[in-house]
Amino acid sequence: MGFQCGIVGLPNVGKSTLFNALTSGSAQVANFPFCTIDPHVGVVPVPDKRLQRLEDLYHPKKTTPTFVEIVDIAGLVRGASSGEGLGNQFLGHIRSVDAIIQVVRVFDDPDIIHVHGKIDPVSDLEVIETELVLADLGSIETRLQKLEKTAKSGSKDLLSQKESLQEIKNHLEKGLPARLLDLEPEKQEFRNTLGLLTQKPVLYVANVSDDLSEIGSEVLDRLLKAVEKRNAVLLTVSARIESEISALPPEERRAFLDELGMKESGLERIVHMGYSILGLVTFLTAGEDEVRAWTVPQGTLAPKAAGKIHSDIERGFIRAEVMKFDDLDRLGSEKAVKEKGLLRLEGKEYPIQDGDVVYFRFHV
Repeated sequence: MGFQCGIVGLPNVGKSTLFNALTSGSAQVANFPFCTIDPHVGVVPVPDKRLQRLEDLYHPKKTTPTFVEIVDIAGLVRGASSGEGLGNQFLGHIRSVDAIIQVVRVFDDPDIIHVHGKIDPVSDLEVIETELVLADLGSIETRLQKLEKTAKSGSKDLLSQKESLQEIKNHLEKGLPARLLDLEPEKQEFRNTLGLLTQKPVLYVANVSDDLSEIGSEVLDRLLKAVEKRNAVLLTVSARIESEISALPPEERRAFLDELGMKESGLERIVHMGYSILGLVTFLTAGEDEVRAWTVPQGTLAPKAAGKIHSDIERGFIRAEVMKFDDLDRLGSEKAVKEKGLLRLEGKEYPIQDGDVVYFRFHV
């Protein structure tokens, strides 16, 4: 599995419509809060044009992409951190994902009620963020209370943990997400073990109408500034258009995107940006039996990457034979890559790069 991301937002911002479009799923879409209670989960292949090119070169028996798991989490409301709107249950669903896709509404439709009665995406963003910050604050305060007694022993580790928790608490009390707090490496490592909601990477998605003039670019500009303040990325997507794209046969989608002047679908943009904020890369394996994509964190060493294929390959790792996809694509064959001296032999300390086409040598 590539990664798991959760779609969150206020009720009626288009989360489930977007989820259905991205996954070609059938999450319930209705004009009232909490029509999604249990999370819907969709597993979708990660779009990667390199796989098609490798298919053309190797003519494999099968082709296997890597996958992303998308979770449609019910709409949060003010007070979710204290249990409003079944908030605790929903916050638990957020806790289990790798990254958060926060959808905010930038479309006006009198037939679809807004839970706060007006279109204000910056306010919507802040409501969700505040609830996640408050949930984290409660978690940190509980941990601090438990440490008060044990830290009296004078243990260096416990005192360091207490100091880190207090720093995080002070930061959260300012209404700021944990991911914006710079910490020393050791404290950063400790923070990563706390499972904080606001530590998770966030991708903001503005669900826009087909014609932005209905709301005006000013609203979108304010939203963009709010997102930039959080060192995050904003994508604009029309959930309605994405629904139309997903309903088309695959062979017709490219023509429809060209007609709309779009280089990529919403799914492609969201997945690619998701990989970026999570620091993931894709390496490829290719042969007559199978062409396949694999996802690993950036910096993963060759033996660990081999372990994604099979633990025996990791244990018996000898070396990795590596070609760059761009070289293989340009030269047209593995033989040509070898003749140009562009196939490299890499050892145990080699960090796998995005677009590496790898064959692992190992002993049993």
